[in-house]
Amino acid sequence: MSLQKLKERALANPEVMAEYEKLESEFNLVDQLLTMRTKASLTQEEIAKKMHTQKSNISRLEKGGANPNWSTLLKYAQACGFDLALKPQAKSL
Repeated sequence: MSLQKLKERALANPEVMAEYEKLESEFNLVDQLLTMRTKASLTQEEIAKKMHTQKSNISRLEKGGANPNWSTLLKYAQACGFDLALKPQAKSL
C-alpha cells in the first residue's frame, strides 16, 4: 500500500482527522522550512554551518521534532536567503 493510500485511509477515521487538523500549522511550518531550503539549493549541513549549529539540529527542526523560538526560525530563514514574517490567517466563511 502506498503512503498516500495509507494516509487517505487513516484520515477517513474522524478521530485521526481531528488530531491531524490540530497539527496542521506544524506541518505547514515544516513544509515552509523545506521549501526555503530547497529553493536556496542548500543542504542541512550548509544551513547548520550558516547558523553556527549542528546538522542534527536542522534535521530535528525540519522533521517537526523541535520547538523552535522566533530567533531560530529567523536565523533559518536568513540562512536560506528569505525574510520571515507573520501574517493574519484567512477567515473561514
